[in-house]
Amino acid sequence: MTSPDPGEGHAGSCSSYLRLRAHSAEHIQRRRFLMDLNSASSVVLHFLTQASSQDSSVLKPAEEQLKQWETQPGFYTVLLNIFTNHSLDINVRWLAVLYFKNGIDRYWRRVAPNALSDGEKATLRAGLITNFNEPVNQIATQIAVLIAKVARLDCPKQWPELIPTLIDSVKVQDDLRQHRALLTFYHVTKTLSSKRLAADRKLFQDLASEIYSFACCLWNHHADMFLQQICAGGEPAAVSSLERALLSLKVLRKLTVHGYVDPLQNVEPMGFLHAVFDRLRQFLECSRGIGAEHVCRERMEKIIILFTKVLLDFLDQHPFAFIPLIQRALEFAVSYVFTEAGDGIVFERFIVHCMRLIKMIVKNDSFKPSKNFEDSKTETINAHQIKMSFFTYPTLTEICRRLVTHYFLLGEEERILWDADPEGFAVEESGGDSWKYSLRPCSEVLFIDIFHEYSQTLTPVLLDMVHTLQGPTPLEDLNALLIKETVYNAVGLAAFELFDSVDFDEWFKSQLLGELQITHERYKLLRRRVIWLIGQWVSVKFKADLRPPLYEVILSLLQDQDLVVRIETATTLKLAVDDFEFRIDQFLPYLESTFSMLFHLLQQVTECDTKMQVLHVLSCVIERVNMQIRPFIGSLVQYLPLLWKQSEDHNMLRCAILTTLIHLVKGLGGDSQNVYPFLLPVIQLSTDVSQPPHIYLLEDGLELWVVTLENCISVTPELLRIFQNMSALLELNSENLRICFKIINAYIFSASPEFLQIYGSSLCLSFLEVLKDITMEGQVQVLKVVENVLMVNPDVGPQIFHALLPPVFRGIIEGERYPVVMSTYLGVLGRVLLQNKGCFSSLLNQMSQECNEEPDQILGNVIEMWVDRMDNITQPERRKLSALAMISLMPSVNSVIQDKFCGIINICVESLHDVMTEDPETNTYKDCLVMSDIEPLEAQVNENNEPPTEEDKRKRMIALRDPVHAVSLQHFVYEKLKAQQELLGDEGFRSLMETVDTEIVKQLQEFLQGF
Repeated sequence: MTSPDPGEGHAGSCSSYLRLRAHSAEHIQRRRFLMDLNSASSVVLHFLTQASSQDSSVLKPAEEQLKQWETQPGFYTVLLNIFTNHSLDINVRWLAVLYFKNGIDRYWRRVAPNALSDGEKATLRAGLITNFNEPVNQIATQIAVLIAKVARLDCPKQWPELIPTLIDSVKVQDDLRQHRALLTFYHVTKTLSSKRLAADRKLFQDLASEIYSFACCLWNHHADMFLQQICAGGEPAAVSSLERALLSLKVLRKLTVHGYVDPLQNVEPMGFLHAVFDRLRQFLECSRGIGAEHVCRERMEKIIILFTKVLLDFLDQHPFAFIPLIQRALEFAVSYVFTEAGDGIVFERFIVHCMRLIKMIVKNDSFKPSKNFEDSKTETINAHQIKMSFFTYPTLTEICRRLVTHYFLLGEEERILWDADPEGFAVEESGGDSWKYSLRPCSEVLFIDIFHEYSQTLTPVLLDMVHTLQGPTPLEDLNALLIKETVYNAVGLAAFELFDSVDFDEWFKSQLLGELQITHERYKLLRRRVIWLIGQWVSVKFKADLRPPLYEVILSLLQDQDLVVRIETATTLKLAVDDFEFRIDQFLPYLESTFSMLFHLLQQVTECDTKMQVLHVLSCVIERVNMQIRPFIGSLVQYLPLLWKQSEDHNMLRCAILTTLIHLVKGLGGDSQNVYPFLLPVIQLSTDVSQPPHIYLLEDGLELWVVTLENCISVTPELLRIFQNMSALLELNSENLRICFKIINAYIFSASPEFLQIYGSSLCLSFLEVLKDITMEGQVQVLKVVENVLMVNPDVGPQIFHALLPPVFRGIIEGERYPVVMSTYLGVLGRVLLQNKGCFSSLLNQMSQECNEEPDQILGNVIEMWVDRMDNITQPERRKLSALAMISLMPSVNSVIQDKFCGIINICVESLHDVMTEDPETNTYKDCLVMSDIEPLEAQVNENNEPPTEEDKRKRMIALRDPVHAVSLQHFVYEKLKAQQELLGDEGFRSLMETVDTEIVKQLQEFLQGF
């Protein structure tokens, strides 16, 4: 027997020994840990106590130790023992629950690293539902949540006993245990209902069918008990019953909305939904006798709101099943919100939910028949008929009038807010999604939808309200001023619907202008509303010749004594300037004064939201007047650095500043270099991914970077230095890559030699990394940057980006299957072949060694593939480049080139067809891509029909040097063929031409006649 190598045997035995030792040590550690924890949880309890300390020197080591134990068997069993031990400190028990809950997320799944064993999980599940007797509400809620987390993963397959145990516990007479079980029941139901996979939804539907009847009985029982107890004056018992009724209703909400595929075919959920209306009335009437200070008041409002949420959710998820409920829902909501039935019992959130319910019914597409009525579903026609029979003229009129004169009305609290915090009032008015939560915005949204749906009925009603308010309103009559303000609000909201019914131009001249000139303090209500109203109509129906009077009144109101009026006026100015009908010549006489007033307003306001609002107006004005703004922006340029510094903790305001700077730089053009001391550090910070603010500022910062480069006369050293941020940006490989490539291109066009010298090598490395994991479109963008480098710097570019060229060469030889990528490959190689023959030869030799083939054979394959894939190239410029590159191979005696001569001529003739235009007078052809430098740059416009930027001018100068735009293809082909003829002689050249199709030769001769 051959003896093993001593060294090998020793190493092998040593390795095995170490593995055995490691395994044994780990096993012993786990056993010791488990023994320690099972014998005395005091160790864990000690560290939990320290982890709840306020002293960081004590807290941090304890947290580290607990973190190490997270993956040890038995740790969660000990946590369970600790948080279920009611004699321990509440803070310690709370922390134990949190560690347990976090452990579920990390280690409960079987596939998770360091996952808990099935045995330990079984023990924990059993322990979690042994006792529902937690005395502390907050801890009880956390326990309910963590049970729900386990249920999401294990119920019902690994935990079939959970639901039966909860139901049994809910039935017990012990108040605490019943409440905790019901609380857990709710969280489990909520969690299971949120699962969206088909199998999980089926399981939840099965669960719903099993427990729905029980849940209904439970809810009815606790609701009845509460109503009896509250009438009898038993407050503690009533609170307990109300809490249980609330939890039961939360369970029913999830079961009803998510537990049935077709609720209409199930008696129980539909019966419950009909019962909701009866219960709502009972609870609303019950609340009439309960004052604001009553112990049950808050929970009463919660359960009333929850009733409405059940209806809203069900309507959203099951519109067709809601059809039998439409009549009752409308009757209920309208009676309480728009008649005296709700007086004294309704409250704001309830009214908002009722309005949302009406809005959803009015707007729901499932309830609207198609234009061809007979093609609509029967259910849809039924729903439509219910709506039509309900929304009669009297009902619609009452709803409209009450919305306008009651719910639109500025209440006393709002008027106090106006005076005390005008900026808060102005911003609150503009509020986004506030309509879902606030009464007046919700009433406005409902008005818009109802007016749109029933405009024929409601237009005369609203016009009648307007007619009664014609003429001046007495200043001493506050109520009349408030009513007029609400009617004007309605006319603004319904502007599109009233287009044919209101002569707004005449109204503007005859009344609105006059009202804006009333400067009395009390009339500020109407000044603010009228200027807002004009803003709503300016893009709907407003004659161009009324613009100057509008600008005059805007200028006047920007100096109004009331800040809210000034802010509203600024918003209307933005709407007027941002309109399609805006004309610069009309606005220019007012530009300086208006811009000055806006700048003063920006300085006067103090809140970030308001400053953002005014900055957006300034940005819009700058954007629309472009270069005309230059004489007036000195003060703004001086103020923005101060505002930027003040907004250090307000990233959204900084975003608004960035947007303003973008438009500012566009307006300044080449003069923007004067603001570089402020501008460049802003770009530097915004695009530095190592700085936390970049999360908010990056997108706008990149846009500002692009605009700065596009408008710079020359790239300064400071602007060049900012490119240090680019490497990290490319590593992000995010949706910002496109704009990053735009920035790189801008540097290439503006500072190519210096830029490539400093950053070329690192950029090439970044591109190689990016290309490893990028989409096809991304590959094209990278290669277009490389092509630009080769175009601008044909001598240096191929050397710096040499590492990217072999994959391009290889892709062409292998016949890249994506046409867009292939087209880009051919563009890159075309540049090298046409403008740097030495680099092309080097590449050819490199590929020859790589493929173990002769260079001529590689060249032949490239030309053959180029001819075959010429149709992949769609842009005339790229097609011409291919023709120039191919024909540049001549004159040549190379047999491969002569063998592919026919294909090369085909490419040239195809491209000549693309670029040559015939002059009918001289009957000669001209290359339409050849650019002339005779036309002055200032006469050019860019792709946005705007005066050319500095980058547009640079691109034009580069294009004038680019062979694609500087060389006539016709002349170039002629010269190369002539040289080939001289090289081969007439007989040799004739033989070569005979390899070309006669029709192609004929077309070539037509293009070359005259030479």
